[in-house]
Amino acid sequence: MPRRKRPTSTDVARAAGVSQTTVSFVLNDRPGHGIPEETRQRVLEAARRLDYRPHATARSLARGRSDIAVLAIPGLPIGAGISRFVEGLAAELAAHGLTLVTHLAGGRGRPLTDVCAEIGASAVIGFEAFDDATVRALYRAGADVVIPSSPEGSSTAPIGRFQARHLIERGHRRLGYALPRHPGLLRMAEGRLRGVAEACAEAGLAPPVVRSTDLEAATAAEAVAGWRAEAVTGVCAFNDETAIAVLAGLREHGLTAPADLAVVGVDDIPTARLADPPLTTISFDLGEVVRRRAAMVVAGLAGREPPGIAAAFDPRLIQRPST
Repeated sequence: MPRRKRPTSTDVARAAGVSQTTVSFVLNDRPGHGIPEETRQRVLEAARRLDYRPHATARSLARGRSDIAVLAIPGLPIGAGISRFVEGLAAELAAHGLTLVTHLAGGRGRPLTDVCAEIGASAVIGFEAFDDATVRALYRAGADVVIPSSPEGSSTAPIGRFQARHLIERGHRRLGYALPRHPGLLRMAEGRLRGVAEACAEAGLAPPVVRSTDLEAATAAEAVAGWRAEAVTGVCAFNDETAIAVLAGLREHGLTAPADLAVVGVDDIPTARLADPPLTTISFDLGEVVRRRAAMVVAGLAGREPPGIAAAFDPRLIQRPST
């Protein structure tokens, strides 16, 4: 079966019985040209009938910029927390007429700057901070706005401090930290670990005992054995997935939380409340983070001063039986 040729604006003009210039004015919604409403509706109906889609390059030329924003995600597993952030940001940008495209680094695909130049991205949002050279390259590639920061701001340490203070307030004097094994997560995890260490130092406690685990019960059980050998009674996990793995590791030893080891996660993913036992976790206002990122993009494209980069996380403890 032969491929159907993509309809063009010339096809729409022919079907509507108008000039190609009139089609351009109508489809790009450019006011001030005195086009009668009957003519405008005839053009729109012809475009619908032909299933016409404006070419991105032509639309960008008409507007002076594209409607594409790229979110650069480093090479890390896309868990529930990241998925929620991407979905929220896509919806928030769509409300402003922008389309979000994600670029996953660390694979065998093309470099971020090449992709942005190819698709004509107007804005680039970094899930993690860009270095200065990358920022300059993105502007040279045609981006009008580059936001070189993570959705958690410049530091993740406050999250770790919040976790540790909760355990310390509950009487735990020897803390552990569950570090993920995936290298793509280490930068964020080490920031949270720094916050745990700071909270321990403030309370006059020894530094946290760090053990690594992936999302397997066997490796989590090894970490649990290490903490037990060091008399650890409470563990701050990098995120909820890691915390749930620690709970599975406890069960491998016939142990329970919080009687043998209290566990607290981060993110309040939907499965946290279904863990065994239900997981105590740190929740923060992801919606506010998303709104601020979108506001920065929209303001930058409009030539206005964007709002501040820092987001008010307003972290909340979700107390459940694991602590």
